[in-house]
Formats: sequence, structure tokens, C-alpha cells
Amino acid sequence: MIRIGIVGAAGRMGQALVRTCAGHATLAAATEHPASPALGRDAGEVAGLPKLGVPIVADLGAVLQGVDVVIDFTRPEATLATLALCAQQGKPLVIGTTGFSAGQRRQIAQEAERIPVVLAPNMSVGVNLCLKLLEIAARVIGDSCDIEIIEAHHRHKVDAPSGTALRMGEVIAAALGRNLEQCAVFARHGHTGERDPKSIGFSVIRAGDIVGQHTVLFAEEGERLEITHTASSRDNFAKGALRAALWLRARAPGLYDMEDVLELRPVRP
Repeated sequence: MIRIGIVGAAGRMGQALVRTCAGHATLAAATEHPASPALGRDAGEVAGLPKLGVPIVADLGAVLQGVDVVIDFTRPEATLATLALCAQQGKPLVIGTTGFSAGQRRQIAQEAERIPVVLAPNMSVGVNLCLKLLEIAARVIGDSCDIEIIEAHHRHKVDAPSGTALRMGEVIAAALGRNLEQCAVFARHGHTGERDPKSIGFSVIRAGDIVGQHTVLFAEEGERLEITHTASSRDNFAKGALRAALWLRARAPGLYDMEDVLELRPVRP
């Protein structure tokens, strides 16, 4: 079985990844930041499983040799440190972290010339099918519609809009020949004037324990199309990440996304 290393194993997504790996892959390493109270504890026990014999450690470099693929759903700076270690040791990396700057994304692309990397703001199979539907809808009706993206997540999420919402905007803008940086509207307050028909609006909700919900409105006079994806559990993200890890193991160096993993575009050699 493929040997998986999980960075951030004691977090909400990390625990979901540990549970998903059980029975489908071998958990070979689990790490956390140096101040984590989970250090030294068994990763399976932390995730609510029987002990797996894999203690959570702070030094990924010390355990990386025994790993086939690393999965990281942490924060940008921590993920870039993981990326550097993986590049040094030639280990494939699946990145589910969001909130990267343009410069950080360029850094990921540079390191992907040395190792295979899957970078996706959302690993859910359903979300990635949703992106394909949004591309089709934008090409067919996007120029005649007002387009708004509404996303909702739990109170602990630190970046906004979500990486998934931004990716939705990118897909729509590309289908319409627009530049998202120029047409995105991230806030409205006070007297804003009439809506620019070429804009793509974003609305953000942070509340409670919402796992994730994204709705895109294509609204014109007389009718409205809504495309919605709702996540009720983090397990679907973890399942997608494991699927990406299994796919990535045999790939050449390069920067891939879930469209590659799910073969929603021609598979690259």
C-alpha cells in the first residue's frame, strides 16, 4: 500500500485524512507544529481510531524517507516549508492549503519542476465537477448574466474568500475572456451605484461549524441559474486528497490539479 505522510495531523482536516487513510493506505508519518500539544501522541488515537503506531512528530525531515507521498492542508508558510523538504528528498506532494499569494503560487510552480505536485483549493470530487459545470454555464450564458459567488464556512477559517470561491471565479472569468483581478468585486457598502455587468461578485459568510457551501448565481431578467455545492463532512476532502495521492505517485514532475486527477481534461504524460 502507498505510504502517506500527513502534515498537520492533529488539525480538523489532518484527523479526517488519518481516518481516510485507514484501510486504504499506510500512514507512515504524521507531523504537527513544534508547540502542538499532540506531539508524541499516536496519530490514530488523536483522530479517534485505535492506535496506529505512528507518533505525531514536529520534524518532517526526520520521517520523510519512509513516505511515498505527503499531504499538506495547513497554512501557506508551513506548506512552503513542506514543499522545500519534499523537493529536496524527491517526494510527491498533495497541497490542499488555501490563501497563497501570487508570489507563493509561483514558488510552488518552480518547485514542481523538481517533483510532482497536486495543488487544488478543494479536493472534493463534487466541487471539481461543479467547476466543469460552471465553465459550461459561463460559456453558454455568462455574457448575458450577472454573476455572483456566495460562500459560507465555519468561524475558524482564516482566509476569505475561500480558495474554492476564488477558483470558481477564475474558471468563470477564463471562460468569458475576463481577468478576475480586474472584474472581481469583494465588498459592497454604502452607495455603490449600479452593478457593472462585467463584474463577478463575491459574498462571504463565516459562522458556526459550516464545513463549506458554495453557490454561484447566473442571474438575468426573467430567470436565474444556481449551481451549488454543499459539504457536510471534511471526509469528502480527505477522500479526494487520498485519490490525488494515489494518482500522483506515478507522475512525472509537474504542477497538477484535480482536473488532472479526475481526468476532466486530457491526461498529461
